[in-house]
Parts: sequence; C-alpha cells; structure tokens
Amino acid sequence: MGSPAAEQKRSEDISVGPSCPRRVPAAGDSPELHVLAVDDSLLDRKVMERLLRFSSYKVTAVDSAKQALEILGLGDKSSQNDVSVNMIITDYCMPEMTGYDLLKRLKESSYLREIPVVIVSSENVPTRIDRCLAEGAKEFLLKPLKLSDVKRLGIHMKRSNRHSDRYRDAEQKPILGSLSKTLVREKKD
Repeated sequence: MGSPAAEQKRSEDISVGPSCPRRVPAAGDSPELHVLAVDDSLLDRKVMERLLRFSSYKVTAVDSAKQALEILGLGDKSSQNDVSVNMIITDYCMPEMTGYDLLKRLKESSYLREIPVVIVSSENVPTRIDRCLAEGAKEFLLKPLKLSDVKRLGIHMKRSNRHSDRYRDAEQKPILGSLSKTLVREKKD
C-alpha cells in the first residue's frame, strides 16, 4: 500500500475506460452522492456517467431535459417523486428543451432551486456562459468532460449537503424542543 498522496496521484493519472474499475470508496468516505446527468448525445452521456461513477457518485442518466423534469417531479407525466439529487449536470444544446431552459425551470421550483446545476457544452460562447451563470448555474464546463472537472464539482455538492442539513436541523429543532417540554411536564405529573 502506498501513501495517501501517492494513491491520490495515481487516481488522477488513470483514464476512465472500459477496462477501468470503479473506485471503491474508502471506509471514511461520505455516503454516495447522487447526480442527475442530462445529455442527448449517447457518447457524451456515457462519458459523463463513467467519470461520475468512477468518482463514487450515484448517477441517473437521461437523454432529455423533459425526462429530467419527469424524474424530479416537474414534468407533464410525472407524479411527485421522492428523488434525492445532489447535483444536476446538463448539456446546453438539446432538442425540445435546452439545458438553459431546464436550469430556469429548476430555479423557479421552491423545492429544487437549491440543487446545484452545472451546464456543459461543446461550444465556447461567452454570452451563453454569462447567461447560464447569471441564471444560477454553479459552473459552465466545456466538453469533453474530464476527471479533473468532476473532482472540482464535488465542492458544490458538499455545500449543497450542508445546506440540506441546516434546513433539516432547523425543521427538527422546534419539534425536539416541544418534545422535551412535553417529557418534562409528564415527568413532573
């Protein structure tokens, strides 16, 4: 076994190909984070999926923004799904609905607006990049997606989890406080 630094360097140097095994999380790693990957190109979707899985993320991959909305409970045919997604990575240019349109729909939703969204594109168009970032995208990455891009995205997901934990804790404090008062009253009686 090598040092942790040597292991880190080795994992950065390897390419993610068909023969490359999925990285197994270490005992101290956090639970698997879930990424929704959206791209109409099968090849780009498979590359994105493989890089994310190699980095120990749970991945749900779909081929359209409309399918992503269905999974998230915002589509025409969807029922309210209880899907827990830590990040959405979407291609910008897709038929029917662009990644930008998907981003706007997510930011309009009261319960999905906090999920970080990353836009990817093969076209480097500054006005497009600026518009996506102004609308709330966390990053705008150029294709092809690389392992170093995926590693950098983990920062946004961890922030997202801390926000969710604070929200959950804020909801639970009043409940726990009233429960404590009830138990104290019952003990006195």
